[in-house]
Amino acid sequence: MEILDGKKVSNQIKEEIAAEVAKMRERGEKVPHLAAVIVGNDGASLTYVGSKVKSCKRVGFESTLVQLPSTTSELELLNKIEELNKDENIDGFIVQLPLPEQIDTQRVLLAVDPDKDVDGFHPTNFGKMALDMSTFIPATPFGILELLERYKVDTQGKHTVVIGRSHIVGRPMSILMGRKGWPGNSTVTLTHSHTKNITQITSQADIIISALGVPNFLKAEMVKDDAVIIDVGITRVPDETKEKGYYITGDVDFENVSKKASFITPVPGGVGPMTIAMLLKNTLLARERHRNKK
Repeated sequence: MEILDGKKVSNQIKEEIAAEVAKMRERGEKVPHLAAVIVGNDGASLTYVGSKVKSCKRVGFESTLVQLPSTTSELELLNKIEELNKDENIDGFIVQLPLPEQIDTQRVLLAVDPDKDVDGFHPTNFGKMALDMSTFIPATPFGILELLERYKVDTQGKHTVVIGRSHIVGRPMSILMGRKGWPGNSTVTLTHSHTKNITQITSQADIIISALGVPNFLKAEMVKDDAVIIDVGITRVPDETKEKGYYITGDVDFENVSKKASFITPVPGGVGPMTIAMLLKNTLLARERHRNKK
């Protein structure tokens, strides 16, 4: 069994990006600039955005953090997005989700310029991804592909089962694993909360990608020997014995499933760190595109 070490690989990617940025500076070029918009003060979102800003600094990007109060109206947020769309200094930006209930998330994501949508959530980019065209791939699926590639995990002709059909992970992952090329060329089954006999399906899978958000959902008896397990779930489980009052776990019963797997991602330290690394990679791609356009 081999651990798919997202922490290690994400550090390698950041070093590669930093080297690229250093060359840009030497050539006197503008370095990539990533902006993040956060509405309100959700703890997990603030932590996540904070680590994005830190990562930008580490690779030599410029970064801007736009913090808006939780009382911000939809119109105010749309105006701020329009400002960022027009700002030529900014190559890419993200709007941190979830948004407060007075704001329509779909309307906000549609307002982002697809050329600056480094999260890969805009329908234009999602559509291009589905058609195998060059575009921004959502950061978490992009990170999973990168892990599979760097660990040389064979996906061709394999049966991949995706658990969960969110627009951010499950659905794009099902499209990407079935595309021509590598990682890809696998036969994909997309399962969700209405799937019957899920154990029957997962126990036939060569590769399982679980993005359900249910702690320890995937048990050892649901997995065949030598399966590749990608755990995208991340849940805070309350635990008074821990200093923070909780511990973090994934969708997979790691202790027992890892005994049967050929490759497995840990939680934390697996898919999570890859998400930020690939967001940086998308921002670098955005910078290159904008330079080529000019």
